[in-house]
Amino acid sequence: MTAKQRGWTSVCRYADLAPGHGVATLVDGVQIAVFRTAAGELYAIGNRDPLSGEYVISHGVTGSRDGVPTVASPAHEYVFDLQSGTCLDDPTLALPTYPVRRYRGLVWVQR
Repeated sequence: MTAKQRGWTSVCRYADLAPGHGVATLVDGVQIAVFRTAAGELYAIGNRDPLSGEYVISHGVTGSRDGVPTVASPAHEYVFDLQSGTCLDDPTLALPTYPVRRYRGLVWVQR
C-alpha cells in the first residue's frame, strides 16, 4: 500500500502502527524504519544498522534517554536518538532521518 503525493510516500495506516514498535518500509529503494511512540509521535530513520550492516533497526526496542526518544538496535544494542539519528553510545555513528507525518489516517515519509 503505497501512494505518492508531492514528494511524500504513504507507508502504512497510522492505526496499524503499534505504539512503541517500528515497521520497515521501502521508499524510493531505501529501507526506512518508521516508529510511533506511546505518545503518538512519529519518527523515520534508516533501517540499516551501521555496525552490522543488517536491516534490523525497525525491530529495535524503543524508549527514551534523558527525555530523548530512542531506539536500541537489536544487532548490537547501541541506542540511537530517533530525532537526530545520532548514536548515543558512540557519537561517530548515526542513522539518516527522514521527514514523517500523519495525514488522513496514513503515515507518510518524505525522501
